[in-house]
Amino acid sequence: MSGTPTLDDTLKVAEDVLEALGTHHVDAVMVGAMALAVHGYPRDTVDLDLAVAMDPPVLHQVASALVARGYDVEVRDPDAGDPLGGVMDVRSTGADLVQVINFLNPPSGGFPRLVADALEEATPLVEGGALRVVDPYHLVVFKIYAGGPKSLLDILELLERNPSLDRSRLMSICKAYRLHRELERILKLAGDDLIR
Repeated sequence: MSGTPTLDDTLKVAEDVLEALGTHHVDAVMVGAMALAVHGYPRDTVDLDLAVAMDPPVLHQVASALVARGYDVEVRDPDAGDPLGGVMDVRSTGADLVQVINFLNPPSGGFPRLVADALEEATPLVEGGALRVVDPYHLVVFKIYAGGPKSLLDILELLERNPSLDRSRLMSICKAYRLHRELERILKLAGDDLIR
């Protein structure tokens, strides 16, 4: 795709994706690089990631609706052992990649509870807008779940740039997902006292 991506165009694509998801009664929460930027850690990657929890075949129905609107859409299906229930890439001229990440994969389970909890705590990106961004606590959980060195760096930067985050609350949330050992390891790497 040609054209320099703009935030307005990217948000327009995201709104169209949300509308297409909504016709299947699926809600989404913004996670990833743009969510990190909202919470004080802008980085080079500027794609917009939406977390959902839906039956994997529905991704194809949503993709068809978006193709009918003129978008370039690719769906990557999961296999039985995949913790994710598929990923959908949505591209348009003048916009950054909008990616829908499905956290429900019935054979392996996935992590639909995290999406549901994140949606409860999410706030609108802009006042009155449909696009909602994950809170920093659940963003840390998404990053722990994703794993890998990039996610570790993201968590460390997020904690550094948000010193007022309640470490006790963060630990409690991670315990609810059985991810508290990973958080303890990360806090130790950061030289964090856990409770401030």
